Amino acid sequence: MADSFQFELVSPEKLLFSEAVTAVNIPGSEGYFTVMARHAPMMTTVKPGVVVVTPESGEERQIFVRGGFADVNENGLTLLAEHAQPVDEVDRAALDQQIRDAEEDVADAGTPEARAKAQADLDQLKEARAGLPG
Repeated sequence: MADSFQFELVSPEKLLFSEAVTAVNIPGSEGYFTVMARHAPMMTTVKPGVVVVTPESGEERQIFVRGGFADVNENGLTLLAEHAQPVDEVDRAALDQQIRDAEEDVADAGTPEARAKAQADLDQLKEARAGLPG
């Protein structure tokens, strides 16, 4: 059996996950990476996608995140997510509507600054949608 370490997933709303795990696969800004026990310390940004958590029990859990930060240290792994929820609870139709609304925001932007912000929001939503399985 693989060694375990403490993993916590925190969103602005609440602590979503806190338990011993054997592996966590994370969508990092430079690509997906897996953290296991005794991983080298690091901190990185997290892009929208699916985090795959392997608890000690062995039954994987998939959690959809829309960005954030991951901190690996001697105490374990903490993922601070901008938004997180189990993959099977994601409302894809609502996400698609948010993308359509953001596309309208880009088209309606009155200044270059407003357009840049609206485009960044749209890009994040599209990346989040692309990160969902199925």
